[in-house]
Amino acid sequence: MSSLLPIIWRSNSEEYEKARIGRVFNHRRPERSPLAVVAPTCTSHIIDTVLLAIQRECRISVRSGGHSWAAWSVRDDAILIDLGNFREISLDEKTGIVKASPSTTGRMLNSFLAEKGRMFAGGHCPDVGLGGFLLQGGMGWNCKNWGWACQSIAAIDVVTADGSFIHCGADQNSELFWAARGAGPGFPGVVTRFYLQSRPSFSHMRSSAYSYPKSDYRKAMDWVLSITADFDSDTEIAAVSSYPPGHDEIHITVLFVTFKNSEEAALKALQRAEDSHPAGTVGHWFCKSTSLEQEYNDQARASPEGYRYTADNAYICNDANVSEILEEAFTTLPSRKAFALWYSMAPVSRCPLENMALSMQSDHYFALYTVWEHKEDDERCQNWVKNIMRGVEIHSEGAYLGDSDFQVRGTRFWGEKEGIRLHDIRRKWDPLGTICGYLDAGDISGVNGLENVHEWVANVKI
Repeated sequence: MSSLLPIIWRSNSEEYEKARIGRVFNHRRPERSPLAVVAPTCTSHIIDTVLLAIQRECRISVRSGGHSWAAWSVRDDAILIDLGNFREISLDEKTGIVKASPSTTGRMLNSFLAEKGRMFAGGHCPDVGLGGFLLQGGMGWNCKNWGWACQSIAAIDVVTADGSFIHCGADQNSELFWAARGAGPGFPGVVTRFYLQSRPSFSHMRSSAYSYPKSDYRKAMDWVLSITADFDSDTEIAAVSSYPPGHDEIHITVLFVTFKNSEEAALKALQRAEDSHPAGTVGHWFCKSTSLEQEYNDQARASPEGYRYTADNAYICNDANVSEILEEAFTTLPSRKAFALWYSMAPVSRCPLENMALSMQSDHYFALYTVWEHKEDDERCQNWVKNIMRGVEIHSEGAYLGDSDFQVRGTRFWGEKEGIRLHDIRRKWDPLGTICGYLDAGDISGVNGLENVHEWVANVKI
């Protein structure tokens, strides 16, 4: 069986090392060593790989885009299925359903759809694969208004942990369909195809931005918090703390991106921010023409390749003093390329999440993306993130899987009932733990999954 597979076995060869980490985005490389790497080009390769793992009594890990900050796909003594060469994009123009393989990136998908007058609200970072992004829920373009990207999954094709190939939807293998929308790396199978409901594209994407010095952090943050919940329904809103190119001081930038089909509609959507923003900006533009391609380029510059990364995040409680809680994070970045993000999630955060594992959200999403160049800065940068998150966690509902590292911090990723159900489904569909699942400290979670509790807060004596 294995002789027919495009498989590279573990050795000290350059070929194996490239297959092990060549597509891992984070250059803070893991030392973990898979037994082998398979680069399938068809579904039968994936089925045969799962059967090979069962025969050898080892585990399977899966890589879609290689963008997991903690490199979840690289697991000791597992067979890694790297889906980089497994590619498919096609559109049913009558229904708007696009079929796409998990390694398809947001840029690939929207470049394809743009020619057909469609788009999909995938990830902001251009080279994130659909597989990890959608399984984690998918905080995509204008998520605050249009909803989570996984809510646009119509169906999936899956190779299960016993090597079967099945189709899953709301009325067929519905347990796995439920789990696929929010399980993240604990999904008990290998998704081979997503069926996604696309939407018509927009002819007038526009953006406005208002940058303030670090000393005006409270002024900028209090302002954006005051206007966001009932802002225009086609406009996403974020606040970012960063060192802009050519500047030696942290700036706080409040950014609005609107999706419209006329200049008049775009101006109307963005005018409220233009009229109400506080004085004192050190940089400012209003209703500037943009596009998905331009936004992807901006995101790529913010998250450059070839650097070392660590990330963490939290959904801040709706009734918390958000400006106060995030002030240290936004004003004390540990490196010139690091940035902190607040992303508005209201009003979608007030809507029930039905028929899916995804069940954790709040009005305020906060994330740290700490970026640096040299290994000798690892401890300092990682400790800064830990110290910030120790103060933030107690004010949070939980966290988003996509910007988490379970080896560092456990917290709540699902509602209580949804977390229990998800892990029950995982044990039912993968009782042997063939699919690696969640990479916690020591990689011991297995079929039991994660505890789904605030780990640090639980250990603090009050």
